[in-house]
Formats: sequence, structure tokens, C-alpha cells
Amino acid sequence: MKCPFCANPDTKVIDSRAQDENSAIRRRRLCEKCGKRFTTYERIDMIPITVIKRDGTREIFDKNKLLGGIMKSCNKRPVTVKQMEKLVDDIENTLAGSGEREVESKVLGNMVIERLKDLDEVAYVRFASVYRQFKDINSFIDELEKMLHEKKEQ
Repeated sequence: MKCPFCANPDTKVIDSRAQDENSAIRRRRLCEKCGKRFTTYERIDMIPITVIKRDGTREIFDKNKLLGGIMKSCNKRPVTVKQMEKLVDDIENTLAGSGEREVESKVLGNMVIERLKDLDEVAYVRFASVYRQFKDINSFIDELEKMLHEKKEQ
């Protein structure tokens, strides 16, 4: 591994630890030339998943884009970044485990909505309002009534 500070090709691993529920390995490295330390991560290289958008176009699944949308929904809510990252990791692992190489954006959005419902109800409604393209206040009321009905059944 090349040192990011001096470009020396000789570095050594001084510590390795499992990360993200053993789906990655974090390695602390030491440059033998300049003496600086840096961190690298080793992950399994997955075959990319393609998202089929509503208009039929396709794009590669972007974990960071999904996290960004979830972060907007959770803005000023008592949801930690770690919880949001775990939600995204869970979705990514579910997609990877399905064996499918393509997923419709509708399916992906529903996966987010179901997980947000359990995490934070306000974030859930925020995400649903954008994802389901609520047109007016009645759309919000319908969604809230549906949520309340589901809670009563539990």
C-alpha cells in the first residue's frame, strides 16, 4: 500500500480490526519512510446493483445518495448518523443477498420507508412525502391515518 503522504510503496500494517459487523477490515498502517500513520479499509468487491428509475433510466446503486436522502428526512430528529448508516447498510446487504442485479426505485423506496417507520415516524412521513410525491395536505392526512390505524392494530 502506497503512503498517501510521501508515496512510498513500503508501509506496514500495525493493527487490523473487523468493522461493520465483519463486512470490512480496518487496517492502521505505518509508512516506513516518513513515519506517518494512516487507515485503510478492505471490503468485499460486490457486483454493482442497478436501480431502475421511474422513467426507465438506470443508474448504479449509490449508498451515499441513499444516505443523503435519509439524512434529509431525519434532519433535527433524534436519529444518530450511526442509526442511519446501519439502515443503509441493512438495505445494501438485503439487496446484495437477494441475488438480483437490478432493483426498481419503487422497491428501494419501500425498503427505506419500512425501516424509517420503525426508526422515527416523523422521518418516515418526511421521506414518504417526497418519495410518494404527496400533492396536497390530504395526502399527508391519508398517510397519517394509515399509520395510526396500523399502530392501533399492533
